[in-house]
Amino acid sequence: MNLESVMQELEALGKERTKKIYQSNGAHEPLFGVATGEMKPIFRKIKFNQPLAEQLYATGNYDAMYFAGVIADPKAMSEADFERWIDGAYFYMLSDFVVAVTLAETDIAQDVSDKWIASDIELKMSAGWNCYCWLIGNRPDNEFSEEKIADLLELIKNTIHDAPERTKYAMNNFIYTVATSYLPLHDKAVEVAKEVGPVEVNQGTAKSKLLNASVNINKVVEKGKLGFKRKHVRC
Repeated sequence: MNLESVMQELEALGKERTKKIYQSNGAHEPLFGVATGEMKPIFRKIKFNQPLAEQLYATGNYDAMYFAGVIADPKAMSEADFERWIDGAYFYMLSDFVVAVTLAETDIAQDVSDKWIASDIELKMSAGWNCYCWLIGNRPDNEFSEEKIADLLELIKNTIHDAPERTKYAMNNFIYTVATSYLPLHDKAVEVAKEVGPVEVNQGTAKSKLLNASVNINKVVEKGKLGFKRKHVRC
């Protein structure tokens, strides 16, 4: 399949209701409104195809950009490629669920994430923190430096309340992920979650929302699921 035929198939799968949901989360035209599960039959025909993924991502069409992440070959991508992708990720569903997920399947994931976390650019920071979440929730604990993860928890403790909105979500997710999927620092993450307390995020409406990592950590503890690891990062 080529770019034109994939775009035609994606357009045929688009639904106005799904499109409106994506737009309410920050997506803008062009987009078709394709449910992610509906993309699987196209993926089965294409499998992984990095050149086609690059063409799809470059369209600026949200659905095409998402599907680019589905068919991408992460190990064929350089740091410069990921910088290009994150620069094109104009809202969090791209930065966190396409770019960060794709990056998490590479050997350069931690190095790139570290740079993004230090960037002071909201969606880069969000992608960096979320990439760590995808990594910690998938890879063995011994692939991470305990000291480094502890330092990242300290950084969150000291900066989360003043961080940009999407970065707050990602930082909160990091505390939760370390507490539930990285056993060496479970106790420290629980302690940090308590010290941080509820984190207020403004969703662009009159009502703000409170994130509380402790509540979600306790749910996992009660279910006896500490140490959970996903088999795959990409579904």
